[in-house]
Amino acid sequence: MNVLFLCTGNSCRSILGEATFNHLAPAGWHAMSAGSKPAGYVHPRSLALLAREGISTEGYHSKSWENLPATPDIVISVCGNAAGETCPAYLGPVLRSHWGVEDPAHATGADEEIDAAFVKAYRILRARIEAFFALPLETLKHDKAALKAEMDKIAINIT
Repeated sequence: MNVLFLCTGNSCRSILGEATFNHLAPAGWHAMSAGSKPAGYVHPRSLALLAREGISTEGYHSKSWENLPATPDIVISVCGNAAGETCPAYLGPVLRSHWGVEDPAHATGADEEIDAAFVKAYRILRARIEAFFALPLETLKHDKAALKAEMDKIAINIT
């Protein structure tokens, strides 16, 4: 099963989701990420955070949703709901869930405050991904409506 973490810039949250998902994924599950308007770079704080967490950063780069290496089965949008941010809508026939997370790239203040915003985004995404992998996926992957309901519950319950 291919999971796409989708955002606008594909430089922070969707990269954190992709890398964390792939780090934790059982056999048969793979994540990718993309943006509708890719920034063209991965935020250095995202890469540093992943490295500190022991998650490989090799091969991750900001990319467009027009150049996906595989067709996704599931699309998880991760754009936040603040500041009028509009998350792109993937138009293919896939299961969709919205796991909104505030964009740490917009954090301001001292380095410690900015780093804390990245850690918060990562922890939310990791907790949601861990909850996803705790689901009875072998059963749910054959019942898209039930899987979507469970994924939407994850987004609501883990903030």
